[in-house]
Amino acid sequence: MKKIKQILAIIGVIILAGLYISTIVCAVSASENFMNMLMTSIYASVIIPVLIWAYSFIYKLIKKDSEEKNTAEH
Repeated sequence: MKKIKQILAIIGVIILAGLYISTIVCAVSASENFMNMLMTSIYASVIIPVLIWAYSFIYKLIKKDSEEKNTAEH
C-alpha cells in the first residue's frame, strides 16, 4: 500500500506541476483560450488530488474486507 501511495503521489505532483507550468506559459503567451485553460487547470488541481485520495480510500476498504474474510475463514 505504501508503494502505491508513493507512486500515486509522485504522479499527482507531476501532473499538477505540469498544469501550473502550462498555465504560466499560456499567461505569458496571451493565448485566446487562456481563461478556458486556467479554469481547466484550477478544476484539475482540485479533482486530481480528490481522485487519488478516493482511489487510496477504496483500496483500503477492499483490502480490509478481504483481510476480514480471510480471518473469518480460518
